Amino acid sequence: MSSTGSNPMAGLGQAARLTEIRQRLFFLAGGLIVYRIGTFIPTPGIDPIALARFFQEQEGTILGLFNMFSGGALSRLSIFALGVMPYISASIIIQMVAVVYPPWAEWRKEGESGRRRLTQLTRYTTVVLAFFQGAGAAYAFQNQGVVLNPGPYFIVVATFTLTTGTMFLMWLGEQITERGIGNGISMIILSGIIAGLPAALGNSLTQVNNGEMNAAFAIVLMLVIAATTAFVVFVESGQRRIAVNYAKRMVGRRMTQGQASHLPFKLNMSGVIPPIFASSLLLFPATLANFAGTGTGETGLGGTFKIFMQNFAAALGYGQPLHMVLYATLIVFFCFFYTGLTFSARETAENLKKGGAFIPGIRPGQQTGEYVDRVLTRLTLWGAIYVTSVCLLPEILISWGNVPFYFGGTSLLIIVVVVMDFIAQLRAHLTSHQYEGLIKKANLRGAGRPGGSR
Repeated sequence: MSSTGSNPMAGLGQAARLTEIRQRLFFLAGGLIVYRIGTFIPTPGIDPIALARFFQEQEGTILGLFNMFSGGALSRLSIFALGVMPYISASIIIQMVAVVYPPWAEWRKEGESGRRRLTQLTRYTTVVLAFFQGAGAAYAFQNQGVVLNPGPYFIVVATFTLTTGTMFLMWLGEQITERGIGNGISMIILSGIIAGLPAALGNSLTQVNNGEMNAAFAIVLMLVIAATTAFVVFVESGQRRIAVNYAKRMVGRRMTQGQASHLPFKLNMSGVIPPIFASSLLLFPATLANFAGTGTGETGLGGTFKIFMQNFAAALGYGQPLHMVLYATLIVFFCFFYTGLTFSARETAENLKKGGAFIPGIRPGQQTGEYVDRVLTRLTLWGAIYVTSVCLLPEILISWGNVPFYFGGTSLLIIVVVVMDFIAQLRAHLTSHQYEGLIKKANLRGAGRPGGSR
């Protein structure tokens, strides 16, 4: 007789566990649907025809990058036009300050209570950044002639609308993280990128049908994208594991045996932050140049500055040697910078020493910190080379083959990394529920034996 038949409560427990995971998935889907609906609700006072014409002229600037992260909300200037970028910027700022400011550095060591304080500061910083970015966006778009009734009233309404939209997305992301599956902010960015993929594929097919893109090149492009995706999955799945042993300890009157574990390190510790920051910095001059104008026919210092900005932006365009060199340099810099910002080899060594753990052949304390730092430096170097190669290859295809912007390396990294994190968290939920079921079964069996329960 099967165990399920002899124990009907086991089937009910399995159904309850699956119900919880189903509810989490439904909450995730519902949250993303709400986000997608919000990207189509425009900010009051916008002329949609003039706005669409303006964004056609802004291809290849930082607006295109932000529009991708916002799921097209920026090109429609919807209530979610700012997306979650102010929250990401605020998180990085708080993390940077927490490294150099002693009181906040102590909060990082306090565990859950300190994390809540830093989270609250991140929220306040997000409000400030969203307010100033919203005011700047409202003022800039008003100067571009995409507003029906320009004036102070529009700027005030648009600023508070965009700030409120960002705050709602921050709250929605936190709710998805807590009640759904996966990191909520990352899932919002992922849904925005995926929402633009059908249009990008449609543009590619249209280019092939019109003869603007060679059919053989399109096939090669698909193969390159598939191979790059497989390569990213392979690298992101890899780990460098440092063996860690725990010394014997007295627990009550018994001596517990030492245990063996490991410290897992990914090759790409910084994730997708380096290419996002590098792209933003390189596209910023082009955006300033477009907002400033061409400077043709103007004399004086203003006209000279505008012409200089136009030439400088052209030198930083896709496919230009200066763009490639600076892009690669910035990615490498931000890989080291962000990894050093989020991980401390010295703190890791101290935590190992306090827990009675040591790396075989390495003395606890300072030597352990130096060893971990050497390993992390080598991993970061290879990780920076990996991220740079993944990002530069699609950039070359964009410049030479007129490939849609959504096929860039940054978007590809985000898609792969976030999907892998979602699958890992889904497996973790399934594993934890199975583990709880095994514990309950073991307790029931132990209770049925003589002396099993007291």
